This record gives sequence, structure tokens and C-alpha cells, in this order.
Amino acid sequence: MKARVTVTLKNGVLDPQGKAIEGALKSLGIEGVASVRQGKVFDIELGATDKAKAEAVLKDACEKLLANTVVENYRVELV
Repeated sequence: MKARVTVTLKNGVLDPQGKAIEGALKSLGIEGVASVRQGKVFDIELGATDKAKAEAVLKDACEKLLANTVVENYRVELV
């Protein structure tokens, strides 16, 4: 079973890397970009075949390692 975990900063948390990317896009002449927020994507392959168990394992991984839940949100998708 394959999964994708997307980790993003919570609203209200400053994102200096996103601001730097936004500035770089503007300096390259790319117009129409209002703002940029950066994040992380993890593509994970699991040995589990049970959907509920896989989601529980991934939630545990996010809570313990993949996301800093104080300042980040995460979304788990089984693909």
C-alpha cells in the first residue's frame, strides 16, 4: 500500500522560506504569485493491507517524527 503524507505550516506561523521563494519568483519575472507557503511531502510504501491500520501507523509516524504538530499540520492520503 502506498501513501502520501503532506506536511504544511499552520496558518499564522511565519514562513521565511516561502517568502524567499516568493521573492525569487518575482525577481525572475514570474507574475501573478500572491504568496508562497512551503511544506514537505513524504511518499511512503507500507506492507500493511488494512486501510485503517495503515492510516493509524502513518498518523503515529506523523505525530512522532514527520511533523512538528506545534507549528505544522499534516494530511495522510492512501494512494
